Amino acid sequence: MNVHLLWKKEEIGDKMNEEKVAVVFDVLLATSTIAACFFHGAKKVIPVLDEAEARSEAMNYSPEEVCLVGEYNGKTIDGFLDPYPLFLKHHVHGKTVILSTTNGTMAIRKSASARKVYIASLLNGASVAQALRKEYKNETIVIVCSGSRNRFCLEDFYGAGYFIDYLVRNSGDDIVNLTDSARAAQLFYANIGNQALPILRQSHVGKMLENVGLTEELEFVSQRNVVSAVPQYSHGIVVAEKVDNHQKMKK
Repeated sequence: MNVHLLWKKEEIGDKMNEEKVAVVFDVLLATSTIAACFFHGAKKVIPVLDEAEARSEAMNYSPEEVCLVGEYNGKTIDGFLDPYPLFLKHHVHGKTVILSTTNGTMAIRKSASARKVYIASLLNGASVAQALRKEYKNETIVIVCSGSRNRFCLEDFYGAGYFIDYLVRNSGDDIVNLTDSARAAQLFYANIGNQALPILRQSHVGKMLENVGLTEELEFVSQRNVVSAVPQYSHGIVVAEKVDNHQKMKK
């Protein structure tokens, strides 16, 4: 298995094709939100690029079937639910979630040319790593850090490092070849692996969330290996098999 890491979604370009498997991270917050939606009982998640596409997609459902969730440039879109993982537990059970974010949903959509696209976060990174280790042997895995408006994001790099470290440590006799960017993420995580919440708080986006009183959301998404969902994006929709979550998760 060969593992490469992209520092931000704008690097995807021709680096993604049907011979590769993509794993997308947007720890604050889109991929954490998607993992949490399945933990909270959502049926599926539809990642869209903007408000207009979200409203158009919602017309395919009755109002009671769907939740419009999203933000643009950090501000919740008028008439949409806040895209915060902990907040959404009261709203998404049994629903189709249409999600629009500035960076994460765009990263997912830009990765669509890959053979498979997985959605990962700290919450479910170990579950995704386990699934890939079982499914793929001689493949190229491209980890996409979403970043923020063409900028590197510390929290995505940390999340990717967690994922890579877990993948390598649990590979058994299989060989995992890391590019320098992937190795850098693994080494970063290996040195500060038990500091998820401090890392998220020190990140640019994390500071913004704390400044508006969302510390509980940061605490929620800083949990590692607590959601068993392995979300996959295909044909415009993210789905996950039945979720059997660990009881230790803060609900």
